Amino acid sequence: MNPTCVRIAVVAGAALALAACATSRPRTAKEAAPVFSQSRTTEHRGNDDLLTGGLGLAGLRAITPPAFADAEHPTPAELRRRALWANWRGIADLAPGGGYGELYGSVAAVPGREFSAFATVAGASQPHRVLVQIPDAFDAGKRCVVVTASSGSRGIYGAIAVAGAWGLPKGCAVAYTDKGAGTDYFDLDAGQGVRADGTVVARGEGLAFEPVTTASSGVAFKHAHSKDNPEADWGRHVKQAAQFALQSLDAAFPQSAPFDFGNTRVIAVGLSNGGGAVLRAAELDGDWLDAVVAGEPNVYVEGARPLYDYTTQAALLMPCALLHLQNLPQPPLSAQVAPLWAQRCAALKASGAIQGDDTAAQARSAYEAMKAAGWTDQALRAGALSVGFDLWRAVAVTYASAYGRYGFGELPCGNRYSALDANFSPRAATAAERAAWWSDASGIPPGAGVNIVEPNPTSPLTTLQCLRGLWTGDDDNARRVKQGVAETRAGLPRDGVPMVVIHGTDDGLIPPAFSSVPYVRAAQAAGRDVRYWQVRNAQHFDAFLGLPDYGARYVPLLPYVYAALDRVSAHLDGGGTLPSDAVIETTPRGAGKALQASDLAMPRD
Repeated sequence: MNPTCVRIAVVAGAALALAACATSRPRTAKEAAPVFSQSRTTEHRGNDDLLTGGLGLAGLRAITPPAFADAEHPTPAELRRRALWANWRGIADLAPGGGYGELYGSVAAVPGREFSAFATVAGASQPHRVLVQIPDAFDAGKRCVVVTASSGSRGIYGAIAVAGAWGLPKGCAVAYTDKGAGTDYFDLDAGQGVRADGTVVARGEGLAFEPVTTASSGVAFKHAHSKDNPEADWGRHVKQAAQFALQSLDAAFPQSAPFDFGNTRVIAVGLSNGGGAVLRAAELDGDWLDAVVAGEPNVYVEGARPLYDYTTQAALLMPCALLHLQNLPQPPLSAQVAPLWAQRCAALKASGAIQGDDTAAQARSAYEAMKAAGWTDQALRAGALSVGFDLWRAVAVTYASAYGRYGFGELPCGNRYSALDANFSPRAATAAERAAWWSDASGIPPGAGVNIVEPNPTSPLTTLQCLRGLWTGDDDNARRVKQGVAETRAGLPRDGVPMVVIHGTDDGLIPPAFSSVPYVRAAQAAGRDVRYWQVRNAQHFDAFLGLPDYGARYVPLLPYVYAALDRVSAHLDGGGTLPSDAVIETTPRGAGKALQASDLAMPRD
């Protein structure tokens, strides 16, 4: 809160108290809000709080998800609790010894209300979800909104461990968007999709996503098949979520209305794709943001390598290149995957993509190609996890479809999505599988019973080369995909918005050399107030630090995101300075040891 703020009493038939200055500088007071539809309001108290759905740390740590009483017809409350469980576990390291809830972070019960709706950006055919959590402890005299976007392609709770865990215990409202992706899958066999409360109903009954397609079999999902290229609008998704927060606060506290950008502090925070989304929001016109914190952002600026470029290169070359490196983290287990990776080397050599007369020489050739393209050894080692989980192919297929604005079944490389039988042949999903997609899926198959249908099962390299060709080629389809990539290019943030960007130096999914480094360099060269923390020994996935070898090698990134939020909040209150640029020399905790505060080496200046 700005210490110079004054409280103004406005009388218009009744007393209306406004916090006339909840920000650190004058800003645009009012802006026309978009139209929101399918609005819902729910209350969450007692054993069903905002932050964990009543699960607490012990419930979030449970290996099995919260059960449905009827697997084919879960209730909205059951779906919400299970979505919270899945998204917490997908983002944060909750394992004993990892420090969550002890050294950093909070899972304290936060009672309050949720307001949710669908919103649509201009030009889009499909809506994105927006959700606002308002704690009972919200202070209308110190108005604060934390706005966020889901990590990856996750559903609406995909940033609960990022923004919710920091903002809700502090009494801030937290606004979320799934940024046009999410888990509103549509089952083409059954003709059913997901409505506002997460339950499954037929086409035409107010669904969050209805694909335009003549296909009658398979599974469509919004990120890949909306034909909207949602990444191009990430910033607008974030701003609409903030606008929905103000509207929701008006409804929650009518005696203190209006809430607007002139009297309410707005801090944006996000991780991964969510980090890229809040950086894109910072460049929008209008003086509506007070500060931004972006962790490991997927952001593309002029002259850098876009995600689709380095993802398709990694999908092709990384399995072979990793054979040239020693001391890879486990999993994947090197002894099990080495034969498969050697086969990839041989196939690449046969196609002319690499050189070498034996596996060792071929691996060296693939490794040198990746190094020449900007990959570091740290990123390659951590990228082994993405190879093991087939993440590179998953990202490449989804993003090719999104960038090219292809509908279901239209991708030129032939991939589509379906449930599979024991012989890996497409089959119709069951009612129980379909009912759990909204809560259980990550937003990008494979997962939750939905898989990529491989058009070349005996020669998967053919498909990967096709996907790579959509970037390196120059035919109509390649130009179509590259045009979609160009639409996602970030500009400079608005002048005067303090920003902190945080990235792990070992990130193997979104290497900082391709994303945050060129973004920060361009922003700082233009005189923007961007601070950069580079965290040694941090990779992309905090959630995988529960795997013993990853926990021993790497430190979590979330503590630095929370710390940066603390720093910018104190700065806006007039009680602290913004952090300096820093290379943070952390200490991996080692095998069998618990994380210590000293391991994090948190910056103090």
